[in-house]
Amino acid sequence: MSLETSASNGNTTESVSGGTEESTVVGVTGQRWRANVSPWGSVTPWAQPDGAVERIDWHIAADDRWHTPATQVRLAGAPVTETRVRIPDGDAVQRVWSVADRGGLTIIEIENDSPLPFAVALSGLPVLTERPPADMPLQGIELPAGAITLPIAHRTSIRVAIAHGPIPDAVDRHAANLRALPGADVVSRGWVTLAERASRLDLPDDGLADAVVAARCDLMLTGPINATQDPIGFILDVNELVRCGEEAEPWMYEIGEPLEVIARSGDAFVPAAIAAAHHIAVVAGDRRATRDIARLAKRVGDAARPKTGPFSEIVRGASVGRFVHEVERRLADGSNLLPIGIPTRWLGANFELHGVPTSASSTVSFAVRWHGERPAVLWEQTGEAQRLSVSAVDADWSSSEQTGESLWAAPAKPATPRSLSLTADNGLASQTSTSFT
Repeated sequence: MSLETSASNGNTTESVSGGTEESTVVGVTGQRWRANVSPWGSVTPWAQPDGAVERIDWHIAADDRWHTPATQVRLAGAPVTETRVRIPDGDAVQRVWSVADRGGLTIIEIENDSPLPFAVALSGLPVLTERPPADMPLQGIELPAGAITLPIAHRTSIRVAIAHGPIPDAVDRHAANLRALPGADVVSRGWVTLAERASRLDLPDDGLADAVVAARCDLMLTGPINATQDPIGFILDVNELVRCGEEAEPWMYEIGEPLEVIARSGDAFVPAAIAAAHHIAVVAGDRRATRDIARLAKRVGDAARPKTGPFSEIVRGASVGRFVHEVERRLADGSNLLPIGIPTRWLGANFELHGVPTSASSTVSFAVRWHGERPAVLWEQTGEAQRLSVSAVDADWSSSEQTGESLWAAPAKPATPRSLSLTADNGLASQTSTSFT
């Protein structure tokens, strides 16, 4: 990211341009419209049918100078961004999210979290506004033609919106009722609920659970990886979509050819992909395919399965399914729970997992609470009950009960605390690291 600085009338003008930082995709499932939100809050819709690519930028003018957006987060991993700009005595906060209402809208909300008023300038794409823009140009920055300026009083906010389709001529673009639309928190919770249909992770490291939610949300908006590029990743991606609630039956034809390709390969993740295909067939109710894939699984066996290392080895590449599988198999590798043990940071902290797969047709949910140094576990299995074990924590414990509770042996304490970190690369930009230390 580069900063361009110039002086005008005693103020400093800062604009943001270029860069390879990772963007967040926003949009609505079931609609084609998508956009990238840059790390500094610019919104760029994907190329239109005519090939046109435009974006909308925002600029903050406080009483001291123009300010450049700085820090950004995704709310709970959902495709809802929050970008903060430090200004005198507070922050300017921009939030971006999409709703299906009125044919699809992407909302840009800017909040003045400070005791002083400021103005925001918006340039680029035309937007719907709640009130007419100010007709007096602001000093200190040269804005592109068509830019609009909106003043924001202290401790208040404004909303503007990008329409996902044509706006009828009868609509007043500067008198839109945007307050009635769902807010950022509501939309974020909806996305999290959708992503957690697959599994829900309530862990001492919030960043790990948020990373899984973010990956699934990205998958629901961008679709699976190309099957010819990564047939294993494609099947794992499709399985994640099915776990999140997509219909399985339409995918049965799509997974057939990739399944044939991977069956002849020696990739260490072949058993995982076959198990994913098995699950898709089970959910689709395709009994013949279920039997055929089960026979294929027996023929391949588990000999090629990779060893399970620490969370720090996980890299989020182009396939979301591979990434989620790598996280979940460190929580339950088949019916063996917590195969890498309880991470040092989690010792003494309560945590729980819901809906983690133990086979193609069964899942486990379990919660860990602490009695002194010993973990107490409560579990529940869905589908066909598996013989659960926890070899890395208590090699003497196992159970085939559908539900139950037990007290495991006290985990061994490592001499040196280890750091948990996760490297994420969604294929849109360079790798970034999320730390769980």
